Amino acid sequence: MLQAFANVVKIKELRTKLLITMGLLAIARIGVFIPMPGVNLAAIRQMMENISEGLGEGVAKVVQLIDLFAGGGLSQASIFALGIMPYISASIIFQVLVAVVPSLERIAKEGESGRRRITQYTRYSTVGLCLVQGFIICNQLAGQQRGNMQLVSPDVGYWSFVIYGTLAITAGSTFLMWLGEQIDEFGIGSGISLIIMAGIVAQLPKALLSVAQRATRQIGGGAANEFGPDRVLVLLALFFGMIVAVVLITQAQRRIPMNHARKTREGFTQRNFLPLRVNNSGVIAIIFAQSLMMVPTFFALVPNETVRFLVAFISPWNFFYIVLYMSLILFFQYFYTAITFNPKEHAEQFKGYGAFIPGIRPGRKTAEYLEYVMNRICLAGGVAMAVIAVVPQIISSMMAIDLNTASFFGGTGLLIIVGVALDLVQRIENHMMMQHYEGFIRGGKPLRGSRR
Repeated sequence: MLQAFANVVKIKELRTKLLITMGLLAIARIGVFIPMPGVNLAAIRQMMENISEGLGEGVAKVVQLIDLFAGGGLSQASIFALGIMPYISASIIFQVLVAVVPSLERIAKEGESGRRRITQYTRYSTVGLCLVQGFIICNQLAGQQRGNMQLVSPDVGYWSFVIYGTLAITAGSTFLMWLGEQIDEFGIGSGISLIIMAGIVAQLPKALLSVAQRATRQIGGGAANEFGPDRVLVLLALFFGMIVAVVLITQAQRRIPMNHARKTREGFTQRNFLPLRVNNSGVIAIIFAQSLMMVPTFFALVPNETVRFLVAFISPWNFFYIVLYMSLILFFQYFYTAITFNPKEHAEQFKGYGAFIPGIRPGRKTAEYLEYVMNRICLAGGVAMAVIAVVPQIISSMMAIDLNTASFFGGTGLLIIVGVALDLVQRIENHMMMQHYEGFIRGGKPLRGSRR
């Protein structure tokens, strides 16, 4: 392993890409601490610490979740308060639209020029989402106070703060989008994913400190709900166990044997495999489900007790919320698989290449078999993702810990961290293989699922 890291330093091109990537990620983290003009940071931090008192527990958990993906930008009332999530939402929306809207599908099939047009539409949509979400955030901050402190300086007018604050948040998210594209072009790649991962990982020391403080207070004779050594050991075991589970579900494949009609030099039929990912949608199914579940919580800010009661009915941590959340994950798992995997198209391609599945007739029978297999593994992957998604809520409820800490035991946060880390290792290994260096795996063997 040490030799592998030494080889990374020896490759000039790879070393340059990694340095550029780390520099741009550092800039992204610095921006989290640049506040919006006119905000009272002391009041903002006090509000975030005691947010459940004013908004209700369900909305508090959602705000904490948004802050997690923003890398702490929301709790800092920074220009990066929305993080890169508006761009992610716009990208997912256009992925779906390209599959269901014929005009966009034709544009996407135009090659590089079509891809650039879709990317441009995604950027415009990102700016629109930022303006809407930024306006909601600034509108809620203006005129509110925490204790005897106002969240926005009295010297700043209501509309001045809303307008300038919205523009600042929009500019911040747009700048993050640009940083991600620069990492793709000049760095190691996967810029957007790395920015999200950096923001989530940046919250890890705070979560560890929270657990350590509660364990220390328990040793010193603290309250009954503080952590003892047994709870700390259980949390550590759960943490590593969830990492192993996420790695397994991320890398899991159903390998269907394939034969080719042409023969090799030795006279045998050539044979390989068609790999079908168990978790075909990645984190998209969870992100879609979370986005829908977050929509009602915005209405909790409406000063109406009936509306707040209805919102609390589907707020996080209750039984109805968990059932609905898991059902949406399963639905989007099948939906995304249906628009990205076409059994008929694959069957026609196999027929044209002279490939076939042993025991299955080419054409319609092959398409039916692929659809049957994909439905089965999609169910397994969807159930696994749904369970992983609700683990933080279960742990938080049983262990009495906050959402930011519990999010490292499952859910979208852990899936993003593990998925991006595996992709990063694979990218580094691919660069090292091209330079005839061994990768991080003994013997130079790439990770399972590598694009090599």
